[in-house]
Amino acid sequence: MTATATPAKRNYRATFILDNRGKEETVEQIIEGVKKVIAEVHGDVTAVENIGKKDFVRVTDPKMTSATYVHVSFAAPAEGPAQLIERLRLNSSVYRTFIQSA
Repeated sequence: MTATATPAKRNYRATFILDNRGKEETVEQIIEGVKKVIAEVHGDVTAVENIGKKDFVRVTDPKMTSATYVHVSFAAPAEGPAQLIERLRLNSSVYRTFIQSA
């Protein structure tokens, strides 16, 4: 048989800490960019929740004591989260990425 089965998608919830210091991009533009990257790894965004700016409990960079937090719920194949983290690793607008199964 030559039919290719689409891999089953799993539900995930990602938390992104965004860094737009010194950039002209707005938080909404950064979120749209993240959604495009999720689509590139065959993911479907189901919900986006902008939590807003929060102070860090443990500051690693004295010049950055707070940042914008965004929760994104999405469905993707099992290898999707690893691919997403790898693609966002070089994006300076995404300070941290946390992905968990939903």
